[in-house]
Amino acid sequence: MSTTTASKVHNFSAGPGILPLEVLQQASEACINFDGLNLSLLEISHRSKNYERVMLEARNTVKELFEVGDDYEVLYLGGGASLQFAMIPYNLMKEGGSAAYVNTGVWATKAIKEAKIIGNTKVIASSEDKKFTYVPKEYVIPSDADYLHITSNNTIYGTQMKHFPKCDIPLVCDMSSDIFSRKVNAKDFTLIYAGAQKNMGPAGSTMVMVKKDALGKTGRKMLSMLDYQVHIKGDSMYNTPPVFPIYVTLLTMQWLKKNGGIAWIEKLNQQKADAIYNEIDRNSLFYGTVDKADRSNMNVCFLLKKPELENEFDKFCKEANMSGLRGHRDVGGFRASLYNALPLESVHVLVEVMKEFEKKFA
Repeated sequence: MSTTTASKVHNFSAGPGILPLEVLQQASEACINFDGLNLSLLEISHRSKNYERVMLEARNTVKELFEVGDDYEVLYLGGGASLQFAMIPYNLMKEGGSAAYVNTGVWATKAIKEAKIIGNTKVIASSEDKKFTYVPKEYVIPSDADYLHITSNNTIYGTQMKHFPKCDIPLVCDMSSDIFSRKVNAKDFTLIYAGAQKNMGPAGSTMVMVKKDALGKTGRKMLSMLDYQVHIKGDSMYNTPPVFPIYVTLLTMQWLKKNGGIAWIEKLNQQKADAIYNEIDRNSLFYGTVDKADRSNMNVCFLLKKPELENEFDKFCKEANMSGLRGHRDVGGFRASLYNALPLESVHVLVEVMKEFEKKFA
């Protein structure tokens, strides 16, 4: 069986996901001696000039990668994307207003649940009827809604929006699992948010990029910790931020820029996705779980035509030093997450294992 060195683990984890080795090395050094201070990043004040520079650069780099101007603000917050499910309607849905949602999976369903607590929430399209195996494309967007919420990539089910809806109301997008993996026109969005741990950095930090003129219009009295404007005024440090995750996220974005930016990674991600989907379609033992038009370039879900062989395929994967390939419990089977830091070599190893598995068991 084709393998690389014993120490090389091909990490297909769906999240927390793989990070670049050089980023991990830089981050580990900062844990001992950050910025030449002979102090750990973990033990200095977040109000120090050294860390304030990290926060400023981390916020500005998001805007640089997304190619937006100062009409947007970038925040780093705790609580994961799950907290944003509540903060978004709290900050954008007017008292007595409404919001529109497209339901394409588990995380969209959870976002809808939270929004319904805040106010009138309309699910204008859903793929739940076919177990979220496709992305809805034909639906009417209510012109009187305060915003439309979508999820760009669905980690559990393996679907991805290839085109975003055009609308005259503010567009909000959860990009947790495909942020900075492909070129998007960020200026079409009023708010983009992402839990960092799937494609942007480690667990513990959530990025929110929001258009400033969309805020302060709800008519409700706001709780400070849930108010985007409070966090903007505090430069993302109204309270102590998740210091280390933000620093590692900055290193990851710098790694992306150094290697050629989003244009470079989009091409590489397409090569990775093409390689594995071509093998799934060719191989007599495997099949994909979602409509081909909506296949995710980040999370590739596939099943065995002979489910009784799953444990055998697990053994093949383990022998090839591959990790994180089991599918989510709601889907079963297998899932290969192809996040930015996953090298093309790892995908080639998986494809080779699938071929050898077919030779033995077909």
